[in-house]
Amino acid sequence: MDDSEFKALLTRIAEALETTARPAPAPAPLTGADAFVWHAESGRLQPVTRVNRLPLELLKGIDQQRDLLFENTRRFARGLPANNALLWGARGMGKSSLVKAVHAAVNDRLGRVRESGRLALVEIHRVDISALPGLLAVLREAGRRTLVFCDDLSFDGQDATFKSLKALLEGGIEGRPDNVLFYATSNRRDLMPRDMIENERSTAINPAEAVEEKVSLSDRFGLWLGFHACDQDIFFNIIETYAKYFKLKIRIEELRAGAVEWSVTRGARSGRVAWQYIQDVAGRLGRPLDIGGR
Repeated sequence: MDDSEFKALLTRIAEALETTARPAPAPAPLTGADAFVWHAESGRLQPVTRVNRLPLELLKGIDQQRDLLFENTRRFARGLPANNALLWGARGMGKSSLVKAVHAAVNDRLGRVRESGRLALVEIHRVDISALPGLLAVLREAGRRTLVFCDDLSFDGQDATFKSLKALLEGGIEGRPDNVLFYATSNRRDLMPRDMIENERSTAINPAEAVEEKVSLSDRFGLWLGFHACDQDIFFNIIETYAKYFKLKIRIEELRAGAVEWSVTRGARSGRVAWQYIQDVAGRLGRPLDIGGR
């Protein structure tokens, strides 16, 4: 082997080693699924291929809230103006279930096959709200229309992350990306506990302005949807809808009597209590509950 052949061989070896050592390209964000979880510590979006949710038609007793949120989401998915939404009120009445169910229903209604044309859902945990600017930067670059969802959003004590959330929802220099909408659930309409608001009134130099700064966070949501504890008729309707959907063979009188006893032991009537009761009934009947998460 002469010098030229030897040099050519070394060149090929070097190129092969360089190719092997080159890291594989990072997967593009918002691909591989319609739902994702934002991991703030690593700055990545984890695809969720099977979402824990119920079909929209199973959510009873919240018809008005369902219709309003569905229409708002449908408009956003079609590229039309839409509002950030705050779903507030009684525990267990389907606030987070409605967000997840509406997301799936809108994608079904759109009938789009290409991933880029489908609406994405990204969950951000309450403790990671301070990392929201980083998430929005990723979503702005990705371009896919996305619902950012935070469950059980509230602020306590000296928590100052609400200020960045206010700016990102509406008032910042960059503003919310056109391809992003923010949905949040909370047990509080004002997102702040009453004692925190009263403390501001008693200690601030200008109490009215201090309270207004905190309470006005809710005003950044253009759509407010209130959820209230259900009465017995709605409670029965929810349970009977579940029983019919899952084909549970049980007499209506027995189903209702058990529902009353179950709600008394829990001290509440709600969609969550109804679902827990149906799981108990299905277990006793030996019937699996396949909700077909997507």
